[in-house]
Amino acid sequence: MSYDLIFLLEEPSTKTVLETILPKLIPEDIRYKCIDHQGKQDLQNSIPKTIKGFSFSPSTKFVIVHDQDSHDCKKLKAELRQLCQSARSPKVIIRIICHELESWFLGDLAAVEKAYSLNAPSLSKNQTKNKFRNPDRLNSAKEELKKLVPEYYPGTHSRAIAPHLSLTANTSHSFHVFLNGINQILS
Repeated sequence: MSYDLIFLLEEPSTKTVLETILPKLIPEDIRYKCIDHQGKQDLQNSIPKTIKGFSFSPSTKFVIVHDQDSHDCKKLKAELRQLCQSARSPKVIIRIICHELESWFLGDLAAVEKAYSLNAPSLSKNQTKNKFRNPDRLNSAKEELKKLVPEYYPGTHSRAIAPHLSLTANTSHSFHVFLNGINQILS
């Protein structure tokens, strides 16, 4: 089967989120596939092989989604771009989640509140606090989310939060950069 878009993702929880939000962004006539990996090393090792493997379709475009974690964002993007160039594919966009997927969740505390059926509106009211107005600045969004919702577990709970994520009201800059990248690659 031929795909128009191939998403190469660092982890299964990112795949869970994208499989929920991409149908809201991508027209039905565009075929896409999300391929998750078991961490950074697995993703980076896979990039050249996967791009070469799908190169039989000259119209296929690739989107790589990678957590920044503690890396220098520009260096990380340059390293990933080099891996793509070694596979000779110019049709790639790279999006870095600053610092980790949970930043996207902290950018939409109303979605977290709905996912956990929290009746106290105090969680979403936290969105006006400085650290939640720009959650990409947090070094450990995952730990911050666990403070707000102690039962949060990345592997399973991203499935609960993803359906509630707003494509417009999220305060995570990297979330909007990702969405803009998708719009660019589609146009």
